[in-house]
Amino acid sequence: MNNKSFDPGFSISPTENPMGFRYGEDVFGPEVENRRLDDIRKSLMDPDCAGPEVVYAIAMDVGKNKHKRLLEEMHLLYGVVTYAAGKLGKEPIRSQGHIHKVSAYSKWSAPEVYEIWSGEAIIYMQEYAEDNPGRCFAVYAKPGDVVIVPPYWAHATISANPDQPLTFGAWCDRDYGFVYDGVRKHKGIAWFPVFNGKNEIIWLRNECYGESALMEKSPEDYKALDIEKGKSIYGMFEENPDTFLYVSRPQLKESIWENFIP
Repeated sequence: MNNKSFDPGFSISPTENPMGFRYGEDVFGPEVENRRLDDIRKSLMDPDCAGPEVVYAIAMDVGKNKHKRLLEEMHLLYGVVTYAAGKLGKEPIRSQGHIHKVSAYSKWSAPEVYEIWSGEAIIYMQEYAEDNPGRCFAVYAKPGDVVIVPPYWAHATISANPDQPLTFGAWCDRDYGFVYDGVRKHKGIAWFPVFNGKNEIIWLRNECYGESALMEKSPEDYKALDIEKGKSIYGMFEENPDTFLYVSRPQLKESIWENFIP
């Protein structure tokens, strides 16, 4: 059992064997989907690397039974993910890197609101999945931290500690979907995270992109996006369901997305 060190605000527990989630009696959730190493090789620095067969487990659309209809009406979805411990060759366990598709509901690519439950995370993001990736950020987060990815940005979630699993939750648009074309065309994200001999993350520039700089930082406070430190993002929703309307309707915060710093 991977005992989480942060209370997400509803009854759900990550499991290790098999990797996935256990739902409480008052919680709904789907059968877990697994992403295997062979599914993501094309986006890795070393596509032939060794690593865990199951890289991560995903359950999209979880929450309290009493909120199910409301979440559907608001076009919001809460997803949870657990990454395996270990490495992908010299790279950390991570997602492929993608952009959120344009939602039929909002006509925008949706933002995403991450919350780390256990482990150590880096939310990597770049403005574009084109030859010029624009501004690039590596946001380091620990249990209880919130990180927000703005609309249209390419991003990847990275486990910074190979000795333990990483578990996190996120608010998403219900019409979610992932666009991989730009990242795959450039054989990955603009900066590859790799472990040095001390199991510390260092960053190598992906030469399939033009020149760029990487800013490593901690999360912003996101007060302009109504984030309250010390509260779970599910708890914030439960107290005020309109808090995360900007996830399914990003145009509500259009001015904030301009020159956004995560």
